[in-house]
Amino acid sequence: MVDVSRGLGKSRGKPHASDVPINWATAELSAFLNEMSGAYAEPVPMPRGAPPPAVMYKLMGKMFAILSIRGEAFVILKCDPALADILRQTYAGVGHRSHLDRRFWISIDLNADVPMDEIRKLIAGSYDLIYAGLTRKQKAELGARLQD
Repeated sequence: MVDVSRGLGKSRGKPHASDVPINWATAELSAFLNEMSGAYAEPVPMPRGAPPPAVMYKLMGKMFAILSIRGEAFVILKCDPALADILRQTYAGVGHRSHLDRRFWISIDLNADVPMDEIRKLIAGSYDLIYAGLTRKQKAELGARLQD
């Protein structure tokens, strides 16, 4: 697991955004994501040892969330396309960011109008979408890992 309570490092002796504590919403969501069965965190790889700006959360190697740990506070989640359209129309804080397919991925600004309970439900939904896409063999392997 990656501890994101204070970011992930410094860059060449200069003050860096990761040197300050992340906001409370990011810390709360990080704890929520880390408690999901079988989920694990990997820092987003950066060139030349730069500190990562975000952490990817995966289930059996398949990504279901990206949580920022430096700079702007946001989370990117997999989402049903019809629900994604509704969320974009309902909340100003739901949009798109990154190279991921905008039909299936949404970005939620953690400082905007989306309630934290709604964000937790969307995270659980993202996890469920990935779990539903696992093969029987992967589900069995995950079940065996969780029993150990």
